Amino acid sequence: MHVSRPITVGFISLGCAKNLVDSEIIATGLTAAGFRLAPAPKCADVVIVNTCAFVRDAKAESIDAVLEACAWKQRGRCRAVLVAGCLPQRYRREIQSLLPEVDAFIGLDELNQAGMVIRRVLRGEQSVAVIAPRAQAVLEPSGNRLLFTGAPYAYVKIAEGCNHTCAFCAIPQIRGRYRSRPIHRIMAEAEDLLSHGIRELNLIAQDTTSYGLDLGARTNLPTLLRALGRIGGGFWIRVLYGHPAHVTAALIDAMGAVEQVCHYLDLPIQHSEAAILRAMRRPSTAERLRRMFGHIRAALPGVTLRTTCLVGFPSETERQFRNLLAFLGEIRFDHVAVFTYSKEENTPAARLPCPVPTAEAERRKQCLMLRQKRIVDEVAMAQIGRSDDLLVERYDRKRRLWVARSRGQAPDVDGVVYVSAPADGLMPGALIRGRYVAAAGYDLRAVIQ
Repeated sequence: MHVSRPITVGFISLGCAKNLVDSEIIATGLTAAGFRLAPAPKCADVVIVNTCAFVRDAKAESIDAVLEACAWKQRGRCRAVLVAGCLPQRYRREIQSLLPEVDAFIGLDELNQAGMVIRRVLRGEQSVAVIAPRAQAVLEPSGNRLLFTGAPYAYVKIAEGCNHTCAFCAIPQIRGRYRSRPIHRIMAEAEDLLSHGIRELNLIAQDTTSYGLDLGARTNLPTLLRALGRIGGGFWIRVLYGHPAHVTAALIDAMGAVEQVCHYLDLPIQHSEAAILRAMRRPSTAERLRRMFGHIRAALPGVTLRTTCLVGFPSETERQFRNLLAFLGEIRFDHVAVFTYSKEENTPAARLPCPVPTAEAERRKQCLMLRQKRIVDEVAMAQIGRSDDLLVERYDRKRRLWVARSRGQAPDVDGVVYVSAPADGLMPGALIRGRYVAAAGYDLRAVIQ
């Protein structure tokens, strides 16, 4: 008697942590429907490429990954390639003609239909496209969500979409209007994750600090943080992807009151010059930002501040860039990401005059990163001899050291702490006390205290 084996599915998940959550939701639904996950994408019967289309480089990376997956179909066991997420959503009308090698395209609202789409393709249907004209849904993870982080932390998406009108950004076109998940559903997800050994919940959205503004006066990020804290126990809560315009006294008070909340804020400023910020449609000034960060540091001593800057925006002068450089030196952020401006179609900034040459924008980026590296080195050296709480992630067999992070280090984007301990001396998910003994680049070394 012939017994057919289950269809295996492999994932290539590109872009930010929000995309990673989407990939996890797809994978969880597929396994519940009888599919199996392949150990690697090139070993799978079906490859799903969950794409990013935020900026030009992300689109290029996504297309390269799609073409590579299609090449596996020509010479390997792969039977079908599905492209999901932001790229097909943004280019819904032309995506099939742009990538005729692909078997199916799935939009953001249809990610939970991946199983049905795979079965249609394997039955012989060609050029399947399931993409709503506008993203409007909020996909809810099921219990026992599969995690791709490979460590005792998870990302919890608390909202979808964005209501900001930043001149350079295509996200509202792709992901739609801001829509928050109800608190009780976020709570259920958090409790499920914690019951399965997760020890760090990283709250994410296009703008976490706008959470609940669409649900009524009683729902907001401070309320959510306090509710999560009432779960109790030893775990961390981290707030990522905030917006300076929505940092309130109530939020800072909640961060100080809930012991599980890391004193860590990720607040992209993009720039410090008022004229550039106005052109970006992010109204603020260096003085407002200076007051805000001063208030945060006064209310949360030892807080870790992360930001993102955008250089090479149309009309940015050398003087304005130098002022941004000086501002970062004054505020001394703990972590800084820097991007060069990407001209994106159908965004207000695409119509602005006075473009900054690509090579000049890249020079400014490197200049800013070199200045920030000096700050990072100074901050790291000041840590030597200090004790800190650390979350153990995994054992690095090559280095023969354990990999951990402090409350001041977000996963994937910040450095790590290497801990000297025997391979059988610790375990992933353990919260330990360590003492810093050395620094190297963006990472630290520690010994167990």
